[in-house]
Amino acid sequence: MEQQSQSWLDKLGPGLISGAADDDPSGIATYSQAGAQFGFGMLWLGLFTYPLMVGIQETSARIGRVSGRGLAANMRRCFPAWLLYAMVGLLLIANTINIAADLAAMGDALHLVAGGRAHWHALGFGLLSVVLQVFIPYQRYARLLKWMTLALLAYVATMLVVDVPWLAVAKRTFLPHIAWNKEYLTTMVAVFGTTISPYLFFWQAAQEVEELQADPAAKPLRHAPRQVGPQLRRIKLDTAIGMGFSNIVAWSIMLTTAVTLHAHGIFEVTSSAQAAAALRPIAGDLAFALFGLGIVGTGLLAIPVLAGSAAYAMAGAFNWRSSLELQPLAARKFYAIIAAATLAGVGIGFLPLDPMRALYWSAVINGVVSVPVMVVTMLLSTRRGVMGEVTLSRRLRFLGWCCTLVMAICVLAMFASMVS
Repeated sequence: MEQQSQSWLDKLGPGLISGAADDDPSGIATYSQAGAQFGFGMLWLGLFTYPLMVGIQETSARIGRVSGRGLAANMRRCFPAWLLYAMVGLLLIANTINIAADLAAMGDALHLVAGGRAHWHALGFGLLSVVLQVFIPYQRYARLLKWMTLALLAYVATMLVVDVPWLAVAKRTFLPHIAWNKEYLTTMVAVFGTTISPYLFFWQAAQEVEELQADPAAKPLRHAPRQVGPQLRRIKLDTAIGMGFSNIVAWSIMLTTAVTLHAHGIFEVTSSAQAAAALRPIAGDLAFALFGLGIVGTGLLAIPVLAGSAAYAMAGAFNWRSSLELQPLAARKFYAIIAAATLAGVGIGFLPLDPMRALYWSAVINGVVSVPVMVVTMLLSTRRGVMGEVTLSRRLRFLGWCCTLVMAICVLAMFASMVS
């Protein structure tokens, strides 16, 4: 029984980490605002976005495992250079701003829980993240990230220590009522933009390549037909559980803030740390501590994914050596991007900028870049030169293109709300 359990756990990796990293501190702020402002009104999004996330993330993972190359490396071979450089450049900018917002939230959260200077906490978290990525080999680092996903259980635990009217929750989760006004639609777009993020596509594909290179017996699936069945089943399980974990946590955060903040007349949340502080007088010290420490834990998981996905994308675009398994001197440009993106995020946190405005513009850039990245990803998944004979199922093609269409509609709605 123990061996079977271990084998099952071994199947979880890139998908689980990608799903957990999706619930970063800036995402927590978005979900908290959705719950505080609209109560149970957006709980249905957890069900709606789940199959869409699975579709695009599983497609990204398959491209990496089947071709043996990450998304950017495949794009470089199949699409014009100007398109690739534009997408990767925007991804790097968005990720750096997102890192800044996450580090600021982590610093504020630790300040609330333990005291001290928030800026210096953020600096410490940034330096710790760089050191871990640069100096710990991939296999050990991947195991560390996998265990860090447990930090997200803090939000499930927080939900369990507050009073919840479960009948009303079930009704609004399975029978949604959409308010067709600017505030509701803008927040809904923000939730979509937070949940379906382009950096996760690059990360999961790259991690499949890392897993491939770490196994001497493994080959890209296009050249190893006997490995196709087991590996595709593993990817499907890993992605389904990872995205399910992500959505359960997001749903738990919206529910917790709905039954506490919204129910007590607090309708505005400007950061994840403010959400944690607002919980204290309403739900008690335990809920406050769980929520605050969860911000730190999820940030420690998300920062490496944000910086790492930017580095993988840049390395693939410019054909640099890239692997977290390589020594720093063997992949200097790759590790330089990781360090630069993280430390630039730290630096932005010391500037007199409104963190929510920074997060807003990060979401705008992510929205702009997500649609072309998803279109290109879906086109790559049908290219024989990339996938060989390992084609996508009708289910994945349908879900992937549905996700792309939904994101395109969200981006159009976002721009419409900006000009109206």
